[in-house]
Amino acid sequence: MNGAYKALGVSENVLAFSETILSDLKDRFAAIDAIAEANQLKVIAAMQKNRVAANHFNLSTGYGYDDEGRDTLERVYADCFGAEAALVRPQITCGTHALALALGANLLPGDELLSPVGGPYDTLEEVIGIRESVGSLKEYGVSYRQVDLLPDGSFDTDKICAAISNKTKLITIQRSKGYATRPSFSVAQIGELITLCKQCKPDVICMVDNCYGEFEPTEPVNVGADLMVGSLIKNPGGGLAPTGGYICGRADLIERCARRLTAPGLGREVGANLGLLTQFYQGFFLAPTVVSSAVKGAVFAANCYEKLGFHVIPGASEVRHDIIQAVELGSREGMIAFCKGIQAAAPVDSYVTPEPAPMPGYDSDVIMAAGAFVQGSSIELSADGPTRPPYAVYFQGGLTWYHAKLGILMSLQKMLEAGLISL
Repeated sequence: MNGAYKALGVSENVLAFSETILSDLKDRFAAIDAIAEANQLKVIAAMQKNRVAANHFNLSTGYGYDDEGRDTLERVYADCFGAEAALVRPQITCGTHALALALGANLLPGDELLSPVGGPYDTLEEVIGIRESVGSLKEYGVSYRQVDLLPDGSFDTDKICAAISNKTKLITIQRSKGYATRPSFSVAQIGELITLCKQCKPDVICMVDNCYGEFEPTEPVNVGADLMVGSLIKNPGGGLAPTGGYICGRADLIERCARRLTAPGLGREVGANLGLLTQFYQGFFLAPTVVSSAVKGAVFAANCYEKLGFHVIPGASEVRHDIIQAVELGSREGMIAFCKGIQAAAPVDSYVTPEPAPMPGYDSDVIMAAGAFVQGSSIELSADGPTRPPYAVYFQGGLTWYHAKLGILMSLQKMLEAGLISL
């Protein structure tokens, strides 16, 4: 086996170092496998309950009227995640689109949007209007407030309660860290925050950005979230979905989202599946196992880089709540070397060299490494980050544990060759 790794460019030093790390991770990996098993049974139960059949994979075009496969898939998502209803569509282009859709559908002029977890992910700044943009919520008369987290990453409960007013219509909770270096939130923490917000204003809508976090033992709608939003080219697509997004939650709110996606009066009745349903169903079926592979890769990365003295978030021994692993590399050169390693491990475009460059929706150059079968799919092995202090790279994905392992080994190799680490 070492010979195979060496043929791909991994040195003996890196292999020996990795073995010392892996020998201590057997119990962690067994616990990850147990969560995957429970979630696999949950997916199967939802598919069986809704009597998924071969005809549900049929192509629909045009208006997509009477698309039973599309409608059944949405019932599968709702049942698996414990929601009243779901909207799962290829017409939702990405996670940011899904979030913008849910916000735009449920906020009206004069309403206020509140983030009790600090600033939103970069691409939502223009959606909200924090950075001026045509078509933002601000342009349509929706105001925005935020309450920053306390220095330890916990919720500032007093300020949150003070910020919730009669105007506050919707509260948005970003589960994962995004391009910040705060911890990601557990479902239990999200539940506590939702309870606090509902005590202050019982009719407030609580929406959770669930990107990167699906397939823990419980989901945000199980602890009171009214809406839960994500991307199919992240966890729930299982690496097979080529596009799409989902919104799960209260039936009345989902109906508003459907009407925003298509048109008032049409709602969820239209929307052709364009022949993608087999990938959507099969990707969702595989997702628990794929997510467990990504989580193992993240745990391995955290342990490797913490051992080498880098600050990692979450820490090597911490309980995880999503697939993202942040590593503060301290320099632009470190980010480039790390990303070169991830790119070199890819099955697609392994020969290209990632370089920082401007990206739509971001206010600084971003470096991205990914050799993905689906463009931008972050359930596939990838790493990225804005090239600004603290020069943190965000590693995620891996359709198989073995690919995630190779990616980390190659990142270590490139860091070693650049003289940025010693083993």
